[in-house]
Amino acid sequence: MGKSFMPAQKTEEALRALQLEGLKWTVDHVYNGSSFYRKRLKEAGVTPGKIKRLDDLRRLPFTTADDLKAGYPFPLLSVPLKEVVRIHASSGTTGKRKVLAYTARDIDDWANFFARCYEMAGMTVSDRVQIAVGYGLWTAGAGFQAGCERFGALSIPIGPGNLDLQCEFLVDFGTTVLCCTASMGLLMAEEVERRGIRDRIKLNKVIFGSERSSEAMRARIRTLLGVKHIFDIPGMTELYGPGTGLDCTYHQGIHYWADYYIVEFLDPLTLEPVPEGEIGEMVVTTLRKEAAPLVRYRTRDLTRAIPGRCRCGSVFPRHDRLLGRSDDMFIFRAVNIYPGQIDHVLSGIPGIGSEYQVHLWRGEDGRDYMAIKVERAEGCEPSDDVRVRKLVEGQVKRQTMVSCEARICSYGELPRSERKTKRVFDTRDEEVPA
Repeated sequence: MGKSFMPAQKTEEALRALQLEGLKWTVDHVYNGSSFYRKRLKEAGVTPGKIKRLDDLRRLPFTTADDLKAGYPFPLLSVPLKEVVRIHASSGTTGKRKVLAYTARDIDDWANFFARCYEMAGMTVSDRVQIAVGYGLWTAGAGFQAGCERFGALSIPIGPGNLDLQCEFLVDFGTTVLCCTASMGLLMAEEVERRGIRDRIKLNKVIFGSERSSEAMRARIRTLLGVKHIFDIPGMTELYGPGTGLDCTYHQGIHYWADYYIVEFLDPLTLEPVPEGEIGEMVVTTLRKEAAPLVRYRTRDLTRAIPGRCRCGSVFPRHDRLLGRSDDMFIFRAVNIYPGQIDHVLSGIPGIGSEYQVHLWRGEDGRDYMAIKVERAEGCEPSDDVRVRKLVEGQVKRQTMVSCEARICSYGELPRSERKTKRVFDTRDEEVPA
């Protein structure tokens, strides 16, 4: 298999000791290197020498995406500009992008812990890795490729889209691992089926980056591609990029690299810790990041801590797959609903496919309405639509406590995407019926 990228720490106590040293280093680093952080820390009454325990983390101020935008073009910079060797930017669509700077050590650390992801997925240096994520300013392609090269496997940096070339390379290069978004994975799986080439490909693993996916979608992709494992990699530009964790082969939560950052799970309204196992917003603090460290950065991502050690024996703690984002939540008839809840409901209903859309609008009577469009499962007949529609409406009502109208579409009717698929369409402010 080659070099291991797992850390020397074998116990939770050793990991916590390393975290405390990293926290002390980060607070000292930002206090002395960033006028932004120094001002915030002084306002909070914190100086580097006051960090004695991990619990002192709660004394530190929060950082938000607005702070990154306000500090454009080099937000949170905590080293001299001459030490910056690269920038990456988020794929935001409004206002200035969130731009993050990297030192040479940041880049090196990123490659090392991304290589750890490939190791945890059970890969070897003999694997051939087709990287079908975006290259350029965003972090996806650069992260997946650098990690693959550091790990020692063969990388095929093809990027997203171009299904003809993707399928050609799957066959000709004997690709064993496909890295892509969940939406791109579904596109590829359906294309492999359409072309009848499943018996000519050698895929055994798929790694999804940075997009929530339902159990129905994952099951569909596993079936069509004939793969045993689909892994989830979390990642955001602010925290290096993709590669900051991975679910192991037991698929019972994402192991996150707690030797590089600390995660708090907080109530997004009160900013107080939630009980272990309950859903909260992930708030992260980096332990080694030089150019643009994060101090209690509010990610807006919602998930829950998974207690106890995983059956794989790893010392690394786990969080669940992402339910959604606190700012993706929509309120329908006074009920807070996350897209992940809709994923969960629909995944348990037989007779429908993995693709869906949620449409919200305001009627002429001034009331809010919701329709959920779902596809028939492949091979299912329209004659069964009435039963399926009632089942969807009943399950949504039972599990979310709100009523909806289910609309059954033909298999393949809803759009597929090589990037992230849009699920929720809210026109209530426009007051135009869907």
